[in-house]
Amino acid sequence: MFKNLVIVFFLSLISFNSIAQERKTIEIKDSGAFGDKDEENFPGASILTRSDQGQVHIYHDGIDVFCDKAIFYGKEDFVEAYGNVLMKQGDTINLTSKYAEYSGKTELAFASGDVVLKDPQSTITSDTLYFNRVKQEAYYKSGGKVVRDSSGTITSTIGRYYMNQKKYRFVEKVKLVNPDYVLNTNTLDYYSDNGYAYMYGPSTIVGDSSKVYSERGFYDTTNDVGHFVRNSRIDYDNRVVEGDSLYFDRNRNFASATNNIVVTDTINNSIVKGHYAEVFHAKDSVFITKRALAITIQEQDSIYMHADTLMVTGKAENRITRAYYNAKIYKSDISGKADSIHADHKSGLTRLINLARLNKGDAFSAARKPILWNEDNQMTGDTIHLISNPETEKLDSLHVFYNAFLISKDTLSTDGYNQISGKELIGLFNEENEIKQVDILKNAETINYSRNDEGELIGIDKAKSADVVLFFENKELIEARRIRQAEAKMFTEEDLPANARKLRGFDWRDDERPKSVDALFKDDLPLNLPVIKGLEPYVKDEAFFGEALIGRVEKADKEAEAKSLNKKDAKPKASRQVPKQFLKPKKTIQKKLTIDKTPKNEESKD
Repeated sequence: MFKNLVIVFFLSLISFNSIAQERKTIEIKDSGAFGDKDEENFPGASILTRSDQGQVHIYHDGIDVFCDKAIFYGKEDFVEAYGNVLMKQGDTINLTSKYAEYSGKTELAFASGDVVLKDPQSTITSDTLYFNRVKQEAYYKSGGKVVRDSSGTITSTIGRYYMNQKKYRFVEKVKLVNPDYVLNTNTLDYYSDNGYAYMYGPSTIVGDSSKVYSERGFYDTTNDVGHFVRNSRIDYDNRVVEGDSLYFDRNRNFASATNNIVVTDTINNSIVKGHYAEVFHAKDSVFITKRALAITIQEQDSIYMHADTLMVTGKAENRITRAYYNAKIYKSDISGKADSIHADHKSGLTRLINLARLNKGDAFSAARKPILWNEDNQMTGDTIHLISNPETEKLDSLHVFYNAFLISKDTLSTDGYNQISGKELIGLFNEENEIKQVDILKNAETINYSRNDEGELIGIDKAKSADVVLFFENKELIEARRIRQAEAKMFTEEDLPANARKLRGFDWRDDERPKSVDALFKDDLPLNLPVIKGLEPYVKDEAFFGEALIGRVEKADKEAEAKSLNKKDAKPKASRQVPKQFLKPKKTIQKKLTIDKTPKNEESKD
């Protein structure tokens, strides 16, 4: 007997749960006129109209619908609402329109005519809108607009709102208008709670002083920062920044780039390359490192500068490039190396200097003085200034300060070198960028291998004087003028020992000379670039009108039959499946309303 009681109790519990889980039907809360019929135009429906006391009020499982007139199909659990329609779902959804349809079976609503849907964080407006209460999703496909106070206004052809995720997906002709910029893209995922925007496909963000282009990007519309990872670039007034990964901060006027970076100066016709860069637009400065290379493009012969770190600063008309640590410069007819190189693009002055290091034992700063090579000549000194004409792109002169030393190898001997040393050196160049005159000032010393026209060695001339002026023609010394306190003597090879054939401070460094652009990098350590992780790939939406919705309707029909809502003896003039227009492209309740089961293609390539 106890066993039977348990079975009865269990069956009662199942019955109670089944009743509790029964689908709720649409309720008429308030109506001025109830039960009017128009079987010819609205077969099987009741027509409800507002009264002097207020609008028609319809309720279904947490959603309230108010309107001036309603067509209610009881057995189909479906209602059409006309005039000043208002749908409210608690304090989260507030939808107004001129016309709406709602199915109690599928919990799918359709609204048209000046549609406005509001939630606590944003507002959607459109001509037509679909609302799936089961999934808490809203959808439009004929153009719509979303307004969010802090981010601006977003318009698109297709829009979908995932309310639980607070996420919008906009597709086709997407445009976000903010007081500070305008964003255009093909597909945009936007989160209304934090203002995060994810862009797919060709996209631009255009502000007063910058334009960002990317084919895969993220933008924080609340804090005005972004991250871009595919074919990305930032255009400023006079600079273009490109790289595998770009970071952009509008508030700070700042951008950084990682891997395969190119920064183009559109006014000064120069380019800076590397694998990490920072751009401070307000300060007109660029910092770049990791295989940093600056290129000054010239019609005849471009100049290349490489160092551990490059900085380009100043307004376009007063731009300066600074290269720090193991800096090198290369041009087809001249090259150089120093601890630091500074180039003033306006004046044409390039300075090769050594920096004061805290580490006094640094071999480079202690022994590797700035050096310059021109044709067959090597020049060293504590500091070297190279002056060129920015307009003609020609070398004008050079100035070596302190411990100046000029060396050129005697081509007809194995170990002979022509040498000049002094406190200071001034060199002048001809139109072919060849040295034509060299002045050695103070404590000048020279060693010169003198040869006749047949190239035979006459002797080795070794001299001292206060100053020396040398004249060159076709890269050869044609005259030497010793000024004041001159002492000179000609030696034969036999008379001048090998250790006396080099002046004090002699240092032949031809193995360091960069003879191509690639040679600028020969001393660099192996480069390990970081892996760009990028952003999450594009995930295609499920169809808004999918098989799951159709399945729910079929199940709802069976439930309605079981509850005798669809009585066999009720035979209206027109059969009405519920609601047809939400399922298949057949005739709808109102012929003017027809929708496809599948929306336009929302897919976008990542």
